[in-house]
Amino acid sequence: MTDKDIKIYVAGHRGLVGSAIWKNLNERGYHNLVGRTHAELDLLDPQAVKAFFDAERPDMVVLAAAHVGGIMANSIYRADFIYENLQIQQNVIGEAFRHGVKRLLFLGSTCIYPREAPQPMTEDALLTSSLEYTNEPYAVAKIAGMKMCEAFNLQYGTEYLAVMPTNLYGPNDNFHLENSHVLPAMIRKMHLARLLSENRFDLIRRDLDVRPVKDFDHADASNLMIAEVLGRFGIYADRLELWGSGTPLREFLWSEDMADASVHVLLNVSFDDLKKQAGKDIRNTHINVGTGKELSIARLAGKIRHAVGFTGDLCWDTSKPDGTMRKLCDVSRLHKLGWTHKVELDEGIGRLYEWYKATVS
Repeated sequence: MTDKDIKIYVAGHRGLVGSAIWKNLNERGYHNLVGRTHAELDLLDPQAVKAFFDAERPDMVVLAAAHVGGIMANSIYRADFIYENLQIQQNVIGEAFRHGVKRLLFLGSTCIYPREAPQPMTEDALLTSSLEYTNEPYAVAKIAGMKMCEAFNLQYGTEYLAVMPTNLYGPNDNFHLENSHVLPAMIRKMHLARLLSENRFDLIRRDLDVRPVKDFDHADASNLMIAEVLGRFGIYADRLELWGSGTPLREFLWSEDMADASVHVLLNVSFDDLKKQAGKDIRNTHINVGTGKELSIARLAGKIRHAVGFTGDLCWDTSKPDGTMRKLCDVSRLHKLGWTHKVELDEGIGRLYEWYKATVS
């Protein structure tokens, strides 16, 4: 696409993927970008979303905003995950259509696939059997969003494309001790465990200044109290306690690679391209985005321990759920559309840890 002056609204432009997409578009020469923070625009509010589209009238939309979290958050806040994501999608996609937006990119997740999907998972594995229970509400919401895009394309001739990324990590990731995803959670927990082992409570306090623990005022707390609170998250000077058995296999994609794939699809792929691969019944026209490579959670923990320099033990709490045992993307459709990943996991872990340390230095 050659018109670099088109207005593109990136919903969730401060998040892990949205910020990377914003940066990627800028690097490609697209500078007429629109973003709003949550404080400026509540995407759960239909009237506010309508007013935003009335005022800005974007030519394209990237829907990267979502209520997201790891296995703990998905298990606890089930209603929030389905309600908030459905509401965001309904508001943004609906107003995009009502305001004549022809091209939209919807970001989903590979958790849309059944728990026992054949591996690697092709796009046609969708809705063939039961979802993983722990993230079922989030998955149902994302399936609804993807199917909404597909239905608008079939009925109204829009170009609302959907990409389903594998597990993402990168700059601006969420490192919250309760609701972050596995890779950034491990990085922060091992970092704090290493600082505990070195008795560096000055650096621990600085870390908590940047990313506080909910309902805990660390400013007036003693070192012992801080250590006790970190212990609630399995963080100790001599060990780190992690959920599950460590045996599930996972695939991880650097967020800036995901952004590059997303922008590639937004600018270069048409719904007609996807219909050609869909067969007689035009369905499952979304696109998997990943590396096509996997490793166990235990092996991932080992790589992160090496990058962080934590020398304590890794202890697996098998009373906690593992989640889906394997989630590997078949990325052949994406490759046929002209894109492959660039950043391998070892490089990405090192880059993310350096980024994290810079935020708390």
